Amino acid sequence: MQANQWAEAIAAGDAVRGTTSPNPPVGCALYSPSGEVIATGATSPVGGPHAEINALRAAGEKARGAHAVVTLEPCNHQGRTGPCSHALEQAGIAKLTYFTADPNPAAADGADYLRARGVDVEFLPRPVEALQPWLTSVREQRVSVTAKFAATVDGFTAAVDGTSKWITGPAARDFVHEDRETRDAIVVGTGTVLADDPSLTARYPDGSLRKRQPVRVVVGKRKVPEGHLSTLGFVQYPNPEEAMAQLWEQGMRDVLVEGGATLLTSFFELGVVDRIQAYVAPMLLGQGRPIVETALAGTIRDAHRYSLTGVRTLGNDVLIEMER
Repeated sequence: MQANQWAEAIAAGDAVRGTTSPNPPVGCALYSPSGEVIATGATSPVGGPHAEINALRAAGEKARGAHAVVTLEPCNHQGRTGPCSHALEQAGIAKLTYFTADPNPAAADGADYLRARGVDVEFLPRPVEALQPWLTSVREQRVSVTAKFAATVDGFTAAVDGTSKWITGPAARDFVHEDRETRDAIVVGTGTVLADDPSLTARYPDGSLRKRQPVRVVVGKRKVPEGHLSTLGFVQYPNPEEAMAQLWEQGMRDVLVEGGATLLTSFFELGVVDRIQAYVAPMLLGQGRPIVETALAGTIRDAHRYSLTGVRTLGNDVLIEMER
């Protein structure tokens, strides 16, 4: 495998993030024996073809003898669509490379199916960012939760007087909108809605709406006044537990919790924050509103610990990404 071949399949999956739940955003690339790209495909919205099927359809007869590279092991069961492993065999694929084993027992063993029928199968383990929330949701049997906040370098999300616009600069805010477009839902508390009346939309720098919009979710029992969040509508639940249960039942798998502090505290206390996006600005306040409202641990030994997965500079700010 060449590094650029990895990129074809991964890019195909990245392009459909936010459109496939409850299915994973899988990417597939087909290569000729000489290594040239024949076709790519990605998971369609639920009920539609999977990545492998879309790639095979795009390739036609050129798929025979090809090398299929897939970000997730091909499924081996009949769901809304047929088994991708069977389709690959019938198309005459000569080799399969996949990056992630399917954690769903009902769908797994596609690699073994193909190997038993003479296909050269290679498992090349590597993390695929687009799949991580879905993998977490399968493992935990709930929505995958990413907590997002913007803070000063000394850990405050707003000044003493409550002002918070803008802690981060334009580059960081633009990236937030890119990220929102890939999520199934954005969750905020009633306090944030009443104080700031945020739009919670995914927008371009000129203010126009992006093609894909996450479901906007408000958590809390206070009534949202008429006119707030009115452009695209929203759903409201009384508490985080109810919100997570209902979003899961509706097929959502990748949820971004944008706060404020009261809501973030609730999610951290429930122990369901799988990932963190911390946008850190090079400014100091000394005092102000904290990221969470209460102590989550009484000693360092009991601290909520995460592994660093990424650090990137966005203009004058830094995005620190972590996962549990």
